Amino acid sequence: MCGIVGLFLKDTSLEPQLGDMLTDMLITMTDRGPDSAGIAIYGSETNGNAKLTVQSGAPERDFDKLDDDLRKRIKGKVLMGVKDTHAVLSIKADQVAAAREILTEIRPDVRVMSHGSTLEIYKEVGLPKEVAERFDIRHMSGTHGIGHTRMATESAVTTMGAHPFNTGVDQCLVHNGSLSNHNSLRRKLRRLGVHIETENDTEVGAAYLTWKMQKGSTLGEALTSSLDDLDGFFTFVVGTKDGFGVVRDPIACKPAVMAETDQYVAFGSEYRALVNLPGIDQARVWEPEPATVYFWSHNAAPTAQEKAA
Repeated sequence: MCGIVGLFLKDTSLEPQLGDMLTDMLITMTDRGPDSAGIAIYGSETNGNAKLTVQSGAPERDFDKLDDDLRKRIKGKVLMGVKDTHAVLSIKADQVAAAREILTEIRPDVRVMSHGSTLEIYKEVGLPKEVAERFDIRHMSGTHGIGHTRMATESAVTTMGAHPFNTGVDQCLVHNGSLSNHNSLRRKLRRLGVHIETENDTEVGAAYLTWKMQKGSTLGEALTSSLDDLDGFFTFVVGTKDGFGVVRDPIACKPAVMAETDQYVAFGSEYRALVNLPGIDQARVWEPEPATVYFWSHNAAPTAQEKAA
């Protein structure tokens, strides 16, 4: 049992409140998963630059002069902002691969939480309220975001086992459920060159979607394919640079509810995650159907829905 939340803003005037609203939504899901929590925020984009969000169990040691040390190695500009156990490194987009490789050499205990032009992921072991306070999520702005509070079933309670999982540029996933074929699929994806770092079943689901999209599928097409290729019970909420998508397996035994107004689209494992959103009393509220893909994009029609064949 885990708790998932998601918020996609249509009204740009709400963007300064994104972190505050997501934090409240996630805290209401605390009893669905007290082991660890995480939030992905899609914020502002800097032309030509990428963000690497990294984590360390010993930030005083690992973040000390990290920007200087990395700058010397990649011979390019590096900016760093530290938030507790996480730091956001801003570098040129074409230097991301080199920076990740260098990080494994100069700071072997640092782990990459996310990479992309707008995405930042913050996650740690602990209750949602504690995790959100550590990273000052309430004061973060952005266009959309997703969050997760975890009750571990498939792997150990660690920072790397917490959601969201980032496996592609500006892409991340949160999951409620359990995938039964994750071991065989992990082996297959690794043979195909897809990087998977943990033994968590959710990361396999995220990596699968990344692989499908790298092969040319849209987010909607990748989510539809997951209904055939992933076994088990699952509700996925996926974030991309432009929006987010939702899909439930054909049995749909994991709870889910959605709400939409002219200002936003919201997702929660339970309705109580949505009750404090502005205008919720006037929203269209529904339970997403089984084996149905829902997705929203800032660069396309406001809403879309595909029923799997």
